[in-house]
Amino acid sequence: MSVLEELPDGMTRPRLEPRPQDSAVYDRARREGLSELQARLLASRLPGYSEPLAPLVTPGLRYLAHPGKLADGRRSAERIAQAVVDGEHIGILTDYDVDGITSHVVIRRTLVELFGVPEGQLHSLIGHRIHDGYGISLPLVERTLKLTPRPSLVITADCGSSDEPRIERLAAEGIDVVVSDHHALPEEGPPASAYACVNPTRGDCDYPDATIAGCMVAWLVMSLARGVLIEWGAVPEATPKLSPWLSYVALGTVADCVSLGASPANRAVVTQGLKLINRMDAPCFRAMAERLGPDSVPFDAETLAFQMGPRINARSRLDDPYAALHFMLAESDAVAARQLGILEDDNQSRKAIETEMASTARTLAAPALAADDKALVVFVEDGHPGVQGIVGSRLVRAFGRPALVLTRAAAPGMLTGSGRSVDGLHLRDALQRTFELAPEALPRFGGHSGAAGIGLPEDRLTEFKAAFLRAVGEQLGDTPLYPRLWTDGELDPGQLELATLDELEALGPYGREFDPPLFEGEFIVESLRPVGGDGTHLMMELSSGPVTLKAIWFRALTPGELPAFGMGDTLHCAYKLNRNRFRGRESLQLMVEHAEPV
Repeated sequence: MSVLEELPDGMTRPRLEPRPQDSAVYDRARREGLSELQARLLASRLPGYSEPLAPLVTPGLRYLAHPGKLADGRRSAERIAQAVVDGEHIGILTDYDVDGITSHVVIRRTLVELFGVPEGQLHSLIGHRIHDGYGISLPLVERTLKLTPRPSLVITADCGSSDEPRIERLAAEGIDVVVSDHHALPEEGPPASAYACVNPTRGDCDYPDATIAGCMVAWLVMSLARGVLIEWGAVPEATPKLSPWLSYVALGTVADCVSLGASPANRAVVTQGLKLINRMDAPCFRAMAERLGPDSVPFDAETLAFQMGPRINARSRLDDPYAALHFMLAESDAVAARQLGILEDDNQSRKAIETEMASTARTLAAPALAADDKALVVFVEDGHPGVQGIVGSRLVRAFGRPALVLTRAAAPGMLTGSGRSVDGLHLRDALQRTFELAPEALPRFGGHSGAAGIGLPEDRLTEFKAAFLRAVGEQLGDTPLYPRLWTDGELDPGQLELATLDELEALGPYGREFDPPLFEGEFIVESLRPVGGDGTHLMMELSSGPVTLKAIWFRALTPGELPAFGMGDTLHCAYKLNRNRFRGRESLQLMVEHAEPV
């Protein structure tokens, strides 16, 4: 079935809706010298924003707050510094996704290359998504306790805030745990057994930006540790700063979908990190550029989000994550290329699994859609737990409502799940409310506003679903839910040129809560042909007035079917502007997100 056709539930055809504009932000942007188009984009992405625009429009490291503002920041840095001075064995325990892997690289490279810790004194502890689960899992604790010699300090990143029972077990065995994380804390607060817990979401934390990613928290903590070691005279005052590691922080920040809107910190580190990445100093970035082709450079935030991030994530979705870590840490182009080949194979397998599971999930969602439930909870009995989140994202995009995708867990009788949210619903808060309504139906959960993970007994699924739907309903109220594409209005034919794209790129980086510009307009189809290995993409030439442009629409068709329009037809399109590079030449291309015959 073509995406132009409408399913009986009437939910797959997205509505194109103009973004609401904040006139005060628009007026300020114009007064500060931004173009009309740039002001329009800011006015629709920063509603109610009253802080200075400069840190967002011209991001820079000068806008970063001092890491000393982090609660427990100094305490964590002193404990890490003490371990360095005393030659302790240190465990680095991080999540298995891109944020966790990049955090791991930041911590490990800092300890080894800046603080002089021998490799033999470090232990990389990364859980297996399927066998261990998220965070400081019990299997990961057991593996830590079996290490010889056993670490006396464990530094976490991108996890740990909700793992008090496992931290208590480590502490009871004489292991100090320094937690660095960015996920929302449980209601009882930071884990009591942790030696320190650095998390910008803490209620007593003075750091001004609670939206930073886990890799950024790790970078700040290790920066503080450097300062402590210099104070103590344990390392020279000329010890380099951690600035080069911002390439990893940029990748983790973009891939973890934290806010790139009203966040000077995130915009600064992504902007600076991209500059470092595009120097192509690290073998991992050179290998990725080689894989994507010469026209992929320079990388931008979308390259990190849609090309590099998925390949790194694919490894942990299907297998243990260490190939991803070895890829990021590779010291030669040959090693980086070999590890990237493993990630590429996994990514292709992930795509096939995802496609099949998404189809099943859509079928399972039909009763909930017919009942007009405020959220979708689907249990794919033979589904792969590694692609739950991606399938959840597909459901959100297709049906415009929050979605939880569940599969069987490694533990008998248990389910594991991953969820994605919509505007107006804080998913982690909804799960907290679910826990209050039915605590035995949700023994484990964590996450943030846009994404979350859960674990629950299979025999409590019905109870969980009822409580979750009630919690979602309490937040969303009567908010209408349907798939929608927010657009930035129309462009005149004269604006369909590279100069306009330059205007747009000057406002980057784009990402979550600062969406890439999406425009709408009518075009005449001058030519079209299916492309791609399975013929699911459409290559077209579209004209508007005197201007004719090449356009590509990915996943426009079901394999073997033809589009519902032809040459000479007029299409109403939602599209992005794209810089097409070919053999050193640049031209403007449209990236079609949605189209319907007029």
